[in-house]
Amino acid sequence: MKLAVVGATGLVGSEILEVLAEHNFQFDELLLVASERSAGKKMTFKGNEYTVIGLKQAVSEKPDIAIFSAGGDTSKEWAPLFAEAGTIVIDNSSAWRMDPTKKLVVPEINAKDLRIDDRIIANPNCSTIQMVLALEPLRAKYGIKRIVVSTYQSVTGTGKAAVDQMMAERAGEKADMVYPHKIDLNVLPHIDVFQPNGYTKEEMKMINETKKIFNDNNIQVTATTVRIPTMGGHSEAVNVEFHKDFDLEEVKALLASAPGIIVQDDPANNVYPMPLTAHKKDEVFVGRLRRDESQANTLNMWIVADNLRKGAATNAVQIAEYLVAHSLV
Repeated sequence: MKLAVVGATGLVGSEILEVLAEHNFQFDELLLVASERSAGKKMTFKGNEYTVIGLKQAVSEKPDIAIFSAGGDTSKEWAPLFAEAGTIVIDNSSAWRMDPTKKLVVPEINAKDLRIDDRIIANPNCSTIQMVLALEPLRAKYGIKRIVVSTYQSVTGTGKAAVDQMMAERAGEKADMVYPHKIDLNVLPHIDVFQPNGYTKEEMKMINETKKIFNDNNIQVTATTVRIPTMGGHSEAVNVEFHKDFDLEEVKALLASAPGIIVQDDPANNVYPMPLTAHKKDEVFVGRLRRDESQANTLNMWIVADNLRKGAATNAVQIAEYLVAHSLV
């Protein structure tokens, strides 16, 4: 097994390496790959030193699996070249998500759809992953008619430069501006670029990706995505209307027994999901479960996950683990 991590020097790349170590993912050879300007840099993984290589060299090495987290432009250009060399690419960018010829995979939901000839596999958007994972056991039982989601997303979703901006502002120092406004002690209802319909690209990702992952274009989805000055996780307020009525205790039981989900729902004792406690965790945390009293068959829920973990690195590693376990690589 020859494994490549493309974008190894970035925020998500370093998280992928952490998850690989924690999951004890087995490989014979590891390639740490980045842009040419980072080639030659030394990195340590599990006590061993590695030299970062460029993309061209990495393609020639013909890895079995390449986990990409190097941005959409890089993925568009290089993922097909890796695939042509026989590599299975698991891509964290938005480049391939809505390509009808590519699978968009959350392993607990639809890894079973993967086939031996899937050479480029898309990792969904971080905010989509945690929402659909929490909704899947309920969708299977009650059917979903409509989803209304508002997100509260960490600056780590933008990258290291955004973290640097927030921390500089917090320290009262001059910051290099990644966002159009100050982020510390502020909230920005603006993630990614605005589209002609007035929604942001992030909002449209959640809408379109949810339908693709669930393989159901009849589900109605609307989203408002918001950046807040936190680190360590994204939070979401989700209002979901089902086709069938539900029992609240059964909802909790379904969620508690679902893989990758932890229910934290004891408001009397101030127990509910928070990004602070989800930090560095692989699971998706669900709480504040309550019936929407204004509308039939409708549930309110609060969903939190570490966006660099299940929202990116962990999901990608889980896809790789599935490929190995099912002899698809």
